[in-house]
Amino acid sequence: MQNNPLRPARQHPQLSLEQLRWFCPQESIPAETTEGVEPIEGIIGQDRALKALKLGVELYSPGYNVFVCGLSGTGKATTIKTILEKIQPRKVLTQDYCYVHNFEDPDRPMLLVFERGQGRRFQTDMAEAMQMVLERIPGQFEEEEVLKKKQSLIDEYNRMEAELFAAFEKELEPEGFVLGRVQDGQTLHPEILIKLGEKAVLVSDLPAAVTEKLLAREEAEKYTEKYRVYKRKLQDVFRQGMKLSREYQKKIADHERQVGEFYVGAIFTDLLNDFTDEKAQTYLRSVIESLLENLDQFKVRQEEAIDVPTEYQVNLLLDNSTTSCCPVVIETAPTFRNIFGTLERSQDANGFYFTDFTMIKAGSLLQADGGFLVLNAADALTEAGVWKNLQRVLLYRKLEIQSLEMFSQQSGSAMKPEGIEVNVKVILIGNNEIYGALSAYERDFKKIFKVKADFDYEMPNTELAVKQYTALIRKMISDEGMKHFDKRAIAGIVEYGARLVNSKKKLTTQFSEIADIVREANYWCEQNSNKYVTAEHVDKAIDETYSRHALYEDKLQEMIDNEVILIDVVGERIGQINGLAVYGGERFSFGKPTRITATAAAGKAGIINIEREANMSGSTHDKGMLILSGFIREQFAQERPMSLTASISFEQSYSGIDGDSASSTEVYALLSALSDLPIKQAIAVTGSINQKGDIQPIGGVNEKIEGFFDVCERRGLTGNQGVIIPKQNVEDLMLRSNIVESVRSGRFHIWAVANVQEGIELLTGVAAGEREESGHYPPDTVFGLVERRLQRLYQNAQDGGDVEHDLK
Repeated sequence: MQNNPLRPARQHPQLSLEQLRWFCPQESIPAETTEGVEPIEGIIGQDRALKALKLGVELYSPGYNVFVCGLSGTGKATTIKTILEKIQPRKVLTQDYCYVHNFEDPDRPMLLVFERGQGRRFQTDMAEAMQMVLERIPGQFEEEEVLKKKQSLIDEYNRMEAELFAAFEKELEPEGFVLGRVQDGQTLHPEILIKLGEKAVLVSDLPAAVTEKLLAREEAEKYTEKYRVYKRKLQDVFRQGMKLSREYQKKIADHERQVGEFYVGAIFTDLLNDFTDEKAQTYLRSVIESLLENLDQFKVRQEEAIDVPTEYQVNLLLDNSTTSCCPVVIETAPTFRNIFGTLERSQDANGFYFTDFTMIKAGSLLQADGGFLVLNAADALTEAGVWKNLQRVLLYRKLEIQSLEMFSQQSGSAMKPEGIEVNVKVILIGNNEIYGALSAYERDFKKIFKVKADFDYEMPNTELAVKQYTALIRKMISDEGMKHFDKRAIAGIVEYGARLVNSKKKLTTQFSEIADIVREANYWCEQNSNKYVTAEHVDKAIDETYSRHALYEDKLQEMIDNEVILIDVVGERIGQINGLAVYGGERFSFGKPTRITATAAAGKAGIINIEREANMSGSTHDKGMLILSGFIREQFAQERPMSLTASISFEQSYSGIDGDSASSTEVYALLSALSDLPIKQAIAVTGSINQKGDIQPIGGVNEKIEGFFDVCERRGLTGNQGVIIPKQNVEDLMLRSNIVESVRSGRFHIWAVANVQEGIELLTGVAAGEREESGHYPPDTVFGLVERRLQRLYQNAQDGGDVEHDLK
């Protein structure tokens, strides 16, 4: 301890009550209760994002799809849908899509595109036409005139065939031959027979006739010779008969085709007149031609009803008949099948898989044609095949429906449906990390997502914003049937919105969290059977919300209470100070004090970061320690190098340290160790520094103050305790009401400092000191004591070398 009197520190005023917390002005709330407020429609506090979205959805040029960043906790998909409805983009005429059989290439189903509502009509008309074919065509071929004409052709053919063979048989008779029919297996065919008396025998039976002396050998040989000649003539006659048969079969077929053309043409006339699109006309003519070529399949009356053959069915892929506005499709499960559609497969009786055009199914991308498809970026990137295929569709604006199995070597289907020209805008919802990665590593990303809509998590705290919050609460009450809020309850909700962003000048736009508190406050109001939700109910909801997530905080506080974790909140000690750390996640975090100590001795090792030496220090903390060293050199090593071995440690820290928010705290501990001045343990400190000794702002200032206050309150508030924070963080203060009351009553204090000098004066009660014209600090100040200590350490090093070396 110092024996000489020291120069007392200047008075540093603590923060006023108005600086500790923003209280929502009652006059900013437009009514005594939400009963007198109109519900808000639309989106609050997202002007920048709304402008970007408006550009993206209204500019119909290739690549103007939208990537939405931020928006955490605001109900992404629902909010986007509301925004799209609010913007009311230019309506694109939606269309119907049908796949039909391609009669020229069955493996490439034909796509038919119709105006909205016409696809369903085409499918229905086609089914009715085919049903008429199945029901009525058989009857047309049973009419008397049709049958009579067909029978006359058959009779004419039979007559001409009989005449042909009769003329040949007449030619055979003078030579002793007759024309007969011989059975060969299951069929009869004409054969030339030799007449021997009353019998007619085959030429193969002549040797037996010679043996039986029915015929001389020479006659048999003559018959055989003539048989060969007439056999060739018989073949010519047979060919003529076959030709005649084909001619009359054709005549019968032409007759039936004429009958079919009349009736099939009559059935399909309305379809041809109603659907004049070139491709539809081509398809309908192909259907008619196929029916006429396959009349045998339809002209026989069936005893039981049969289904329309597959090749004449219509697969209505997308029906927009009930769509009256621009489609907005939110795909919550963006699998390959759900987005792009698929080719389904079926299994036959033998266990083999097959597919056809009726098994082509549409996905959400086609369902959003002419409108918008909303996808979660992380889900789309992790689902197999989705991202690459989505890129292709957006680049070429063409959708080719395939099953995911088609991209593997095990695919057994060669079917490739005709591609579909799509006009859809995709809105991807993600975050800045995903956007940055895609921009950096996907070369086509910026070509297809030219618009970035960045949703802010906060908005300015203005009178208009308070009114918008009030109207938002009113809308929730209307939508969910909750009780009305009084003016103080509304103020509590708005103040909670400021606390969530740790700012007096901002309010959160993460309205899902605001909505949760509104619902829970309504719950506590109903539990108490009150007419209106009051500020007490809001406070209860907030307290209960934090309490549900406070297990870790309570365990840590218990360890501090039991002195397992050593924290002093009274007294003084050299080289020891209370730093402040934030624990937990982004949503529910809390602060608690942590002991930081520093020692200093002769040596040349410089300032040792114990956490770094133990591999428990993060890069940001390491940087803070290097900045600390720079500050010490700037202040005290201008004339001579420092001969110093000092160490700084976060005591009882076993999980690693990162961040530089304690760098000012470490400086204070080191200055205390070098000056031999004790630090008041009733004060905790947070703030980072630069090499010039300026105090810089930090995060989590409210949590840190509240964490130290809770420890002090558990030990008993003495009126001397408080926290030093950076001056820049004053605007971030939204402290709990009990802390504000403790400051009001003088039992707790909060100071804001701009530099190290102000902080060390508050902690030691001794003036920091300013460099005199001689270049040195006054000896009765903190910096003067540090300077003299470093001079002694340097002189000792020059006179006797390293003390530690001498001891060895």
